[in-house]
Amino acid sequence: MAHIGRRALLAGAAGVIAAASGAPAFAAPQTADPHSGRGAGTPEFRGMWIASVSNVDWPSRSGLSAATQRKELSGLLDTAVRRRLNAVVLQVRPTADALWPSPFEPWSQWLTGKQGVDPGWDPLGTAVAEAHARGLELHAWFNPYRVANHADLDRLVPEHPARRRGWTVEYGGKLYYNPGVPEVRRFVQEAMLDAVTRYPLDAVHWDDYFYPYPVAGEYFDDDDAYDAYGAAFRSRAAWRRNNTDTLVREMSQRLRALRPAVRFGISPFGIWRNSDRDPAGSKTRGLAAYDDLYADTRRWVREGWIDYVVPQVYWHIGHAAADYAALVPWWARTVAGTRTELYVGEALYRCDAASPTPAWRDPAELSRHVRLARGYPEVRGHVYFSAKQVAADPNGAMARVVADHYGSAVPPR
Repeated sequence: MAHIGRRALLAGAAGVIAAASGAPAFAAPQTADPHSGRGAGTPEFRGMWIASVSNVDWPSRSGLSAATQRKELSGLLDTAVRRRLNAVVLQVRPTADALWPSPFEPWSQWLTGKQGVDPGWDPLGTAVAEAHARGLELHAWFNPYRVANHADLDRLVPEHPARRRGWTVEYGGKLYYNPGVPEVRRFVQEAMLDAVTRYPLDAVHWDDYFYPYPVAGEYFDDDDAYDAYGAAFRSRAAWRRNNTDTLVREMSQRLRALRPAVRFGISPFGIWRNSDRDPAGSKTRGLAAYDDLYADTRRWVREGWIDYVVPQVYWHIGHAAADYAALVPWWARTVAGTRTELYVGEALYRCDAASPTPAWRDPAELSRHVRLARGYPEVRGHVYFSAKQVAADPNGAMARVVADHYGSAVPPR
């Protein structure tokens, strides 16, 4: 996710700006029309991301005992309740692997330290049950295309599906599934939908990694796939955007057919397009999802393919090139009149007394974000990155948000 492995970009380039078939294991909740949009009286969404990749949040390190992993997870869920949140977004497929017994991909290395090794328990199943017992929603966070934070196929377990010929691209020292291969798109959907068939998830959640963030001097070599499938498109960029659109649209359709009550949300990079490239864009200057990541995030909202969007608006109020106070209104206008709810992704990880940016040293900065966003009725909540900072709260910013805005009770969703 942009939060993970992209901090250098946020501090650098972005600092300058910025299914599987099968019998269900549970009875699906019955709702009149879960995809018609929630009413204005629905309590705001208050969430936090729990990142498992590289042991960012949980488990605190790989190789811990099953009992210790469960204890740490329970502690984070208790933290969410203590901070008066009502949802957690748990990363369960960080690198083409799984935090549940998946028939499609191996057990995650971030659990045991070795890919493919059974940790001796079911983290996702436990997380769903424990979250619901505390009145928390559990949104299962999947990364569609990232295979490994290294570029060596031989380091993957022998049975890993990424070893199939033509399925991966090496880029920036990492491995990615190739979004231009139709079989890949179908496979990653199957892998993710397996979790939907097994558990009473509240939502499927994707982060901002589709095509990878640009790396200077590197070429994303999808020539063979473009030659095979791109002839009908006016440019490679248009073909790549269509590949991403197709993944989102198909997943939306399949999820709604499989589990209508399970919502579909995406947390994209905070800038769709800059207004100097497109008058419909935001008054910002910098990397843009549409032009640089081949992700037409505005279209997904307008087409109604997603139930909610959580743009990562990871800049402070008054940022010269990517002002929080400019981006939140832009996103509010974008979702207005659509069926897609808007929650704002908040950079709690930047809030630190040691930050080089004065705004992020101020414990009141994040509280000002919530106050500003509440001036726009389209904003229905916030999600904080990440759980470790929600718990530790280095400069008191999270405590200030709770004191200023979250009252004395957690609203049920």
